[in-house]
Amino acid sequence: MISVDTFDLKMLAALQNDGRLTNQELADLVGLSASQCSRRRMRLEEEKVIAGYHADLAGEALGFHLIAFVHITLATHSPDNAKKFRALVNRVDDIQEAYSLTGDADYVLKVVLRDLKDLSDLVNNVLMPHQSVAHVRSSIVLDRLKESAKLPLKT
Repeated sequence: MISVDTFDLKMLAALQNDGRLTNQELADLVGLSASQCSRRRMRLEEEKVIAGYHADLAGEALGFHLIAFVHITLATHSPDNAKKFRALVNRVDDIQEAYSLTGDADYVLKVVLRDLKDLSDLVNNVLMPHQSVAHVRSSIVLDRLKESAKLPLKT
């Protein structure tokens, strides 16, 4: 963990809200000069505290109306099988997030798809036939109560 001070935290909080802020706009928000903000931002980027910048796309506007969580149980618990499953996950763009778990399932995947047919195709034609997978159980999201990628920074 790197050392961050109050100004760094204020900058990071502001950039989480709007990654397009200029150094001058950021400086005005946090109470530093634009050159100080620029140096601090560069340090935070170099130290990978700021991992990148991206556009936040509206999935529904682009036709992605279905979110599902897919629980996966592996066929065998070996390093080779886990490696094969990781490779599968990294190949499939429909999978937004993937986590290794404790409990009943080995993994949970967050998938974003256009419709139920796409979910059926993913489960029946991609996940189930894969040699590393023994069991698949999916849950469809009915309503999104909260969505945030922001870290709970205390400034």
